[in-house]
Amino acid sequence: MGKIDTVTENVLAEVLAGVVRKEHVPVDSHFFDDLGANSLVMAHFCARVRKRDDLPSVSMKDVYGNPTIRSLAAALDTAPAPAPVRIPEPAAPQPGSTPRYLLCAVLQFLVFATYSLLAGIVMGQGYEWISAVDGIVDIYLRSLVFGASVFAGVCVVPVVAKWLLIGRWKETEFPVWSLAYVRFWTVKSLLHANPMILFTGSPLYVMYLRALGARIGKGVTILSHSVPVCTDLLTIGEGTVIRKDSYFLGYQAHAGRIRTGRVTLGSEVFVGEKTVLEIGTTMGDGAQLGHSSALYGGASVPAGQRWHGSPAERTDVDYVRVPPARTSTLRRAAYGLGGLVQTLVVTVPFAVGGAYLLLTLVPALDTLLDPNSKDLGSAEFYGEALAFSLAAYAGFMVLGLAAVSLLPRLLSPLLRPDRVYPLHGFHYSVQRTIARMTNIKFFKWLCGDSSYIVPYLRAIGYDLSQVEQTGSNFGTEVQHETPYLVTVGSGTMVADGLSIVNADFSGTSFRVSPAAIGPHNFLGNNIAYPSGGRTGDNVLLATKVMVPLEGELRENVGLLGSPCFEIPRSVERDHRFDHLREGDELHHRLAAKNRYNLRSMGLFLFVRWLHWFALTLLGFAALDLYGASGTVGGLLIGATLILSLLFSTGYYVLVERLIGRFRSLEPKLCSIYDPYFWGIERLWKVPDNHLVVFNGTPFKNLVWRLLGVRLGRRVFDDGCYITERTLASIGDDCTLAAHTKVQAHSQEDGTFKSDRITIGAGCTVGTGALVHYGVSMGDGAVLAPDSFLMKGEEMAPGAHWGGNPAVAPRHG
Repeated sequence: MGKIDTVTENVLAEVLAGVVRKEHVPVDSHFFDDLGANSLVMAHFCARVRKRDDLPSVSMKDVYGNPTIRSLAAALDTAPAPAPVRIPEPAAPQPGSTPRYLLCAVLQFLVFATYSLLAGIVMGQGYEWISAVDGIVDIYLRSLVFGASVFAGVCVVPVVAKWLLIGRWKETEFPVWSLAYVRFWTVKSLLHANPMILFTGSPLYVMYLRALGARIGKGVTILSHSVPVCTDLLTIGEGTVIRKDSYFLGYQAHAGRIRTGRVTLGSEVFVGEKTVLEIGTTMGDGAQLGHSSALYGGASVPAGQRWHGSPAERTDVDYVRVPPARTSTLRRAAYGLGGLVQTLVVTVPFAVGGAYLLLTLVPALDTLLDPNSKDLGSAEFYGEALAFSLAAYAGFMVLGLAAVSLLPRLLSPLLRPDRVYPLHGFHYSVQRTIARMTNIKFFKWLCGDSSYIVPYLRAIGYDLSQVEQTGSNFGTEVQHETPYLVTVGSGTMVADGLSIVNADFSGTSFRVSPAAIGPHNFLGNNIAYPSGGRTGDNVLLATKVMVPLEGELRENVGLLGSPCFEIPRSVERDHRFDHLREGDELHHRLAAKNRYNLRSMGLFLFVRWLHWFALTLLGFAALDLYGASGTVGGLLIGATLILSLLFSTGYYVLVERLIGRFRSLEPKLCSIYDPYFWGIERLWKVPDNHLVVFNGTPFKNLVWRLLGVRLGRRVFDDGCYITERTLASIGDDCTLAAHTKVQAHSQEDGTFKSDRITIGAGCTVGTGALVHYGVSMGDGAVLAPDSFLMKGEEMAPGAHWGGNPAVAPRHG
């Protein structure tokens, strides 16, 4: 061994000894097997190494690939300089302006209030017109005309607003909270609120994006619900496929500024599941970007090449796994027109005229629905509202459960596994219907994180083999293309955010195929698991991992990163609670957990019903006060819409704080059979969809503070989700981009771990990035899009990291 290696070994051993609190660490001792270290301990080791000028930077990938001091030193001394990770590096963020911040809040509220009041006037006029007739046929016809007109108007308004407020999007840059930002936010909010999102996967959605200025060729299929904002800067060639949960926004939030830029995709391009396309990226004709991957700003995939990973790199894996099929322009047009007709003739009239049909069928509700009754102060009014809310809620539960478990099952024989079907035909409609109906979130949120998610998933079609019940077999967020071709092995546990990719798409065809997850696996958060995934028994799939599609079958190992590499399946600390998962002890603790979870589910149903009852009262009170006052009554309805949002937000903030007893959470390491963890699961069940409405506004910061987040001034939150609010601390003028996640916990097998997260002032967290527990980001630090900042990592002030797992540029 050379002198350089020996010096590096000695210094690394000294640093590690300090971390594991030992006097001496043998250079041949295995970090995990011999020293009993774990990923959190080794993250602290990496952080200390990076602070030393006499050592090269060390990443967690280095540690896992070289699990002794001797092998790590040799790898560091002989490693070539890595290619730099492309991360935008504008000037350091400047402190924001509080007056401009407050003015932006006022203007955004005025925009929202104006839209709500106009919506109220339209609803009021429609109510008067429809209620002026009797009989189901007349009500249906007027509901059809009114509903179609409103549908068209809601779709057209964003297009008109975009052309009036913006014109054509250009590559530019402007600060958040500015007047330019208010125009940007207005257009973005209108786009996100319009019903054309329901037509993703249809040629109609592509036509809508063209109306907004996007240059899109023939035969393009977009399955992602994430609407691109800067559409004039989006170019997509013929026959391209973009899968769901992919983000190609056309803008970037960075260091307190919004930058708009181009995204250019050639013909026959494939963009996989859970991907991020940053501004300035291009993909040539026939190029592919695999699942769980990202293209950073300026990246370009040459024609015909296949890339994957975060940041993406070249690969030989073919992600277009289905042969083409014959299709035609007529087929696509018929499919789009059929979906539009179904919406306008069936869905919209039923939604608009339902209350009046209900009045016809249930005359006892006259007091509630008659605007001339003026019985707001009577006990009868509140009694009928209570009865109506209970009946409607119970009806939704019973009919909804029957719909998701029975109707798709009747359709499932129409799709044969591994058979190639053309897009935009009958079988494509069947697949989309099955996917939509069986992915309804309500019942998964109700049953998830409990023993009762197992019978629910079985009811909708999952094959769960011989279940080893743990009480936490699945989280609350599990989605699929078809549930009837999903197999999960015995003893496997799944956290939240699993997307089972068991339908393959090309520009002209699709097919559904079995997806099998082996026994005794553990799957972390935000994983896309495709059909043909090369994992077998006893595998740990870490958070945001890219599941391999080729190579040897991985068994008895852990997989981390994108592209993935092997890590230990588990470490000593993770086994300390194993005795609680065996024999009589497991039976006793599981029974106690089930009882607690049942109470949590009951609370979940009660809290949602009480919210529904309150909104019912507000709605019927507006009708009672409406009378025949025309425009004034419409304004009253609009004011009720605003009041409903304010009430919903305050209500669920109060519910969450009451469940947490107005106390802050503390970092914890415990078993999933500890009552502390059951309380955390209860908190996870509190609905928070209302937070989405406040994205990109100062009002979201107010809500986060009410929920317990320690938040600085003028934080720009474009769509971040914080799981454990009271464990997160975020500094002044931070930028949290769209679809980011700050997750202060992990669950691995039967162990729950949580710790604080500190994000310093002026930090940027890029689109789709995930910040894990125990992390510290220094002031002005930048985390690139789609990165995974692992537990325990420490970013120095001003550092720029990127990747999955995120790494710092290496020096030395």
